[in-house]
Amino acid sequence: MTDLLAQRDSWSTANCSIARALEVVGNRTTLLLLREASFGTRRFDDFARRVGVSEPVAAARLKQLVADGLLERRPYREPGQRTRDEYVLTAKGSDLIPVLVALRQWGDAYAADEAGPAVRVAHEECGAAVHARLRCDAGHDVPPGELAVLPGPGLLSA
Repeated sequence: MTDLLAQRDSWSTANCSIARALEVVGNRTTLLLLREASFGTRRFDDFARRVGVSEPVAAARLKQLVADGLLERRPYREPGQRTRDEYVLTAKGSDLIPVLVALRQWGDAYAADEAGPAVRVAHEECGAAVHARLRCDAGHDVPPGELAVLPGPGLLSA
């Protein structure tokens, strides 16, 4: 691992997965809209109000989340009203829920005010708290100090 990390200056960052992910979800409003979608929010007005952004900002961000494949629009119609769209997490969007849990966990530990966190995430079935964890494919919990950085198939030279 240390040999690869020592050669970091020779890597190109053009294919960095973290940078590419941040291009999609890397602003506050986008992450808060995804938080709301993960809580079951579906209607445009509810997104804008709960995230505390203007309707034009909510519209632009929701449109981009649909274009990026994280949300899908589904038509609905209330009696006596015109057809509107609601927004629902796709599988790609749902795959970001562990990221949101990890951000909440970090925020609970280091950014919550003295009263404590606003919400708690628990397993619906048993009520136990839910946490993000690093776990290898062999089933071991992995402390951050035991992570190995290995070359991937997309590693590019600078």
